[in-house]
Amino acid sequence: MTFLVERLFRLLSVVPLIFLHSVGWLMGWVAFALSSRYRMRLMANVRQAGLDTGVSFASVGEAGKMVAELPRLWLGRISRIGWEGAAHIEAAQAHGNGLLLLTPHLGCFEICARAYAEKFGDAKPITVLFRPPRQKPLQGLAAQARVRPGLHTAPTSLAGVKQLIKALKAGDVVGLLPDQVPPDGQGVWAPFFGRDAYTMTLSARLAHTSNVKLLLIWGERLSWGRGYIVRVRPFEGVLSRDPVEAAGQINQAMESLIKERPGQYLWSYNRYKPPSADHQRVTPSRSGEAQ
Repeated sequence: MTFLVERLFRLLSVVPLIFLHSVGWLMGWVAFALSSRYRMRLMANVRQAGLDTGVSFASVGEAGKMVAELPRLWLGRISRIGWEGAAHIEAAQAHGNGLLLLTPHLGCFEICARAYAEKFGDAKPITVLFRPPRQKPLQGLAAQARVRPGLHTAPTSLAGVKQLIKALKAGDVVGLLPDQVPPDGQGVWAPFFGRDAYTMTLSARLAHTSNVKLLLIWGERLSWGRGYIVRVRPFEGVLSRDPVEAAGQINQAMESLIKERPGQYLWSYNRYKPPSADHQRVTPSRSGEAQ
């Protein structure tokens, strides 16, 4: 099974991106049609954000594209990667800062670390947390995809966190997705699009490492297989030292990125679920309603 999956990925890695995205769009709609649970969660999360159903429909196809483009991202060549706001990275590095790049599950988030490594990795490598896929046939492929010049990986463990901190203190770069639900005890409840979501505290802890600059980054997936644009934004304001306030600020920053292209956000992700070790927890929202 592993051999067949690897062979398929290698074959698809040379297929034009426009074809992969077309097939992915169709896959997204098949999943949407066949799974009521998937469909209801996606649409409920979009409504929670105060967005219309057009965003729901756009995100269906984009989620499918996200899956279909993986062979090309992991094993193939991506020749068309543009940048907007790269000067923010250059300025931080010119001042000798360590750099923390935060991105939500928006657009092609896989492209951000790869694009950084290709453009800046010779001078300052980037380290990202890496948890192997649950599907065994994909584990070797995913690990191989992250063996690139200028790109380091850290395990999702205490040792991995120490590796991230060490990289920042050395003036290097760390990439993190702060909008995923952490295990119980590693987060706080903070608003995300008007509803409390269990939010990791790690991103704020890393941002408060001495001499670290915080930037926001995301990779827009262009239509018709035209490639990607990596967009870099400054973090507005001063990040609080209070864990709950800081988590709320980071969630708000992620919201600002998502609003740039809401149709490319992974709305099907169960962002409001309880942490893994505490499934029975019921948390009051800001309005006092149970969640």
